[in-house]
Amino acid sequence: MTRLPELEYRILAALEPGKVVSVADIVEQTGTDQSLVMAGATMLAQRGLVAIAEDSLEEFSLTDEGREAAKGFPERKALAALKAAGGAAGFTELPKLLGKDDVRAEVKWLTKKGWCTRDAGVLAVSAEGEAALNARGADESLIEKLAALGQATETELTTAGVDAKSALELLKGRNELLKRKKRVNRKLSLTDTGAMLKAGGIEPAIEITQLTPGILASGRWREAIFKRYDPGLATAPKYPGKEHPLQRVIQEIRQAFFEMGFEEVASPTVDTAFWVFDALFQPQDHPAREMQDTFYMAEPKYGRLPDDKLVQAIARTHENGGDTGSTGWRYKWDIEKARQLVLRTHTTSASIRALAANPTPPRKVFCIGKTFRRENTDQTHLAEFMQIDGIIIDEQATLATLFGTLEAFYKKMGAEEVRFRPSFFPYTEPSAEVFAKMGSLGWIEMCGSGIFRPEVTRPLGCKVPVLAWGGGVERIAMLRFGLGDIRKLYWADIDWLREAKLSG
Repeated sequence: MTRLPELEYRILAALEPGKVVSVADIVEQTGTDQSLVMAGATMLAQRGLVAIAEDSLEEFSLTDEGREAAKGFPERKALAALKAAGGAAGFTELPKLLGKDDVRAEVKWLTKKGWCTRDAGVLAVSAEGEAALNARGADESLIEKLAALGQATETELTTAGVDAKSALELLKGRNELLKRKKRVNRKLSLTDTGAMLKAGGIEPAIEITQLTPGILASGRWREAIFKRYDPGLATAPKYPGKEHPLQRVIQEIRQAFFEMGFEEVASPTVDTAFWVFDALFQPQDHPAREMQDTFYMAEPKYGRLPDDKLVQAIARTHENGGDTGSTGWRYKWDIEKARQLVLRTHTTSASIRALAANPTPPRKVFCIGKTFRRENTDQTHLAEFMQIDGIIIDEQATLATLFGTLEAFYKKMGAEEVRFRPSFFPYTEPSAEVFAKMGSLGWIEMCGSGIFRPEVTRPLGCKVPVLAWGGGVERIAMLRFGLGDIRKLYWADIDWLREAKLSG
């Protein structure tokens, strides 16, 4: 008869030769915490009595958007509304019909699923859409089942009657609905040695972890087993307090620019269209200024402009080119449009303000701040995001200066190589896109860059070359932490926040 510590005895007692038992089943049989069962199983495995097998599974649960979708997918509600309206509606009628301003997501999924056809600005219910009115899709069934279960693996969902494979295929591109988490499923089985030991008879014994005067005096130490300690075993993970990963990246970006001799500037997040658009020589009828792309303030609607001399210089540049040698845009510039308050669409407004305040070379300036655009939120887009912007004012500045600066910066951020490709941007000429090679991710576009056009710099009193660039902060953070979804940087995902490395 072999005497074993009680926990190890209970684990061996729950196992039978030739059978594989999950740790979850042993936990249920023994009424012991899972961590203790695994600790005991590890000790048995080290002595060759038990074999431990692991399977990696993906567990799904719903986000807040997913729980809302469980009440009815947006495209299903839109399909029902279209059917009630006679089966078709013009794109311009959809916002009123669906009761919301932005209907791009509904249109996208109605057409992607084949529920509607679109032609000549009209969205019409298709034959597939008619059939879908009375039948739920696999994706809808999966979301509803998760709402009931809370969390489940693909196998568990399939067992529950959901066509999980088809559903997950339909849900590609809708990661905002699901949270995915890796789960390890562990199973135990007796080895031949363990089976022989059990066949010879086993019994539980008291296990002592600390020898005390009371145990010595009572003589119980003669009947007990002394617990052996293995200093090489893993301990429970410890999660130190630390900055949010995105904040750490922001501080690294700031430090990189400081090391390169830049000064940091800031500008209002709510700014006039004058600084956000007009001072950048962007025409007042440019599509980017439309309500579908830019957030305009309702109250207050207008802001203050700088001194009249600068305003008139910008106005002349737009109307006829002013003193820049350009012909301008050849229209009547409207000062009221310039006074409109907007949530800035880029931090270049900070660079322009800094240039206007002091155009004297040499000078190097950067800004990090929030920007806002009317974007549908998905794995690569946010309506509110962070941007880096910078300028170099120097009589001797050239494209080589710009490329060298950006190469040095992105290598500080972890890039292995940096390349540049000719491109077009409205207020720089020449212009270039910047790409960085980031490990297994390959080449990634990081920012746009170029030399400000004279129509931008001359009205601000600057007569020397000004190098400029702008790019996303979240993109650097995503690459640094290996994320495929930009929203992960803002979700309150405590597991990811705990496990995110202190350095990239």
